[in-house]
Amino acid sequence: MEGRMKKILVIAPSWVGDTMLVQPMLVRLMQRHPDAQIDLLAPPWTAALLHQMPEVHEVIINPFPHGALKLAARYRLGKKLRAAHYDQAIVLPNSFKSALAPYFASIPLRTGFVGEMRYGLLNDARKLDKHKLPLMVERFAQLAEAPGDAIQRPVPQPALQVSEEQRQRVLGELGLPVTRPVAVFCPGAEYGPAKRWPVPYFAELAQHLRAQGYAVWLVGSSRDREIAEKIIALGNEACINLCGSTDLAEAVTLLSAASLVVSNDSGLMHLAAALDRPMLALYGSSSPQFTPPLSDQALVLKLDLPCSPCFKRVCPLGHFNCMMQLTPDQVIQHIPIKSG
Repeated sequence: MEGRMKKILVIAPSWVGDTMLVQPMLVRLMQRHPDAQIDLLAPPWTAALLHQMPEVHEVIINPFPHGALKLAARYRLGKKLRAAHYDQAIVLPNSFKSALAPYFASIPLRTGFVGEMRYGLLNDARKLDKHKLPLMVERFAQLAEAPGDAIQRPVPQPALQVSEEQRQRVLGELGLPVTRPVAVFCPGAEYGPAKRWPVPYFAELAQHLRAQGYAVWLVGSSRDREIAEKIIALGNEACINLCGSTDLAEAVTLLSAASLVVSNDSGLMHLAAALDRPMLALYGSSSPQFTPPLSDQALVLKLDLPCSPCFKRVCPLGHFNCMMQLTPDQVIQHIPIKSG
């Protein structure tokens, strides 16, 4: 069924972190199909990130909000995509809805994992062996292979590059001179509060780092601004709150300037890993056995409690021990020696 592909459409995930984990799959597709044009159907908030991946030819905006079926609109999108004459579609999300547009587009080969009544919508439906492929990045990479073929190991780590010229331009536009080492905090997590290290702990860590000569920047979306303001209010008036003040491409540039990143399990964590910045990754309700930061410079800090990981948005037991017992003193012990 599968030969040399000329045009491939990838249906991308909705989360920023998951989107970063798509890149090794794109690299493998280019190895197998070196002349192929690879387009991604993706939500608008990940477009800037995808544009930074050299494997991506075009980003087609997926207009559908999370959870919306909108069957007629998906049919119209599929009909529009039909004119592009794609040879293959690779559907990364496991939902029924995500497989509709490639089906309506009559793309000859439609690849994805079995899930949510997708037989018929996918004609290259594969069973997922979660034990052989425990990591999300491995599962994505599997879909770049021919049916029955194993993934190539090691799976390459996602990688982002920011030029010095780009870094200086963005820092200048934001009025951020770098005269000392910078620690970037990523205190948010879109999925829910169970993934967020407590605000007073971030505040205490910020005080310690500033005493050690670091500048501290708080980076995130507009939804993280209030969290950052609370961190600053707890004795950190010298910290700079950049949450909501940057787009995703600018956030990547800020992360590239960091001597240290301290982050919850979030999209920004995966971006910092792709930039290979020294990082402390704080895990509570989620698991690094599934979506770890893929960088040798990242250190995962977590407590192996019987109730963790629960993968819930809010602690179902009410005590939040997986994060509350991961104290600032424990994190401080792992701060690396300052580097440029």
